[in-house]
Amino acid sequence: MRKTLSLLAVAGILSAVPALAHNHTESGAGTIKGNDGSVLGHVTAQAAPKGVLLRVDVKGLTPGWHGIHFHAKGDCGDQEKFLNSGAHVHHHGLEKATHGLLNAEANDSGDLPNIFVHADGTAQVELFSTFVTYDPVEGDDRPALKDADGSALVIHANPDDHITQPIGGAGARVACAVIP
Repeated sequence: MRKTLSLLAVAGILSAVPALAHNHTESGAGTIKGNDGSVLGHVTAQAAPKGVLLRVDVKGLTPGWHGIHFHAKGDCGDQEKFLNSGAHVHHHGLEKATHGLLNAEANDSGDLPNIFVHADGTAQVELFSTFVTYDPVEGDDRPALKDADGSALVIHANPDDHITQPIGGAGARVACAVIP
């Protein structure tokens, strides 16, 4: 009986705030591709009240830690190096982006924590960023992932040390997905 009441109470709370749920449900799913054009997995991005929630399901990567970042352009067409995705997402008009979650001077909105790939080459992770919004939001100066030229999620060959410029030593771009 107690569990039923708890579930009903939660349902009542959720139904009491439909506007909040509706305003932050923009989301989409994208395909993660490797340098050879193979499909390595999928990413979903979902707007949240204070940022963006990502779910990444990937396979076929080298085991160990990998840097992962938001890049400024939604273009993964040059699969050999994924350079069409541009630099990291950052505020418009910013003269110089300083990288690093562990850097006190950082202002790079593309920064994300590393992901860990298991021995079988797979990783399933959920990441949250308060540095960006999903869609442009009036009065919010954070960069939007779904701006005029879109953005991409790029996985790098090496881990990001979260300090070294310009990308934390993360190395080559080995996988890319246009943010859905």
